[in-house]
Amino acid sequence: MTEELEEKVALTEKLLIDQPSDFQFHAAYVAYSKAYDNVSNPESKEQLNKLILGLQQKEMDSRAFYETLNRHRTGHQDFRRPQIKTQRKREWRRKTQRRERNKRHKK
Repeated sequence: MTEELEEKVALTEKLLIDQPSDFQFHAAYVAYSKAYDNVSNPESKEQLNKLILGLQQKEMDSRAFYETLNRHRTGHQDFRRPQIKTQRKREWRRKTQRRERNKRHKK
């Protein structure tokens, strides 16, 4: 019984298997580390540990790793660019002329 409890505690501890020489794995480990620090559920921590071990042992590719990791991230920001509204030169001229005309006649 105590061995089983010790095994669960060992599975929920943060793994220190960073490889700075492998950039792709190092970036994945940094993402794992941030997600691990933000999660409080021991089951989620165990799943995160399995994820990073699977990536280290080449059982999964980085795309699958990040897709699964995103489920555990909290406060994940979406870095999409805002949509830029464009307008044609003729349309812009008409609007500025209308504004100027209205401004002139409001006085």
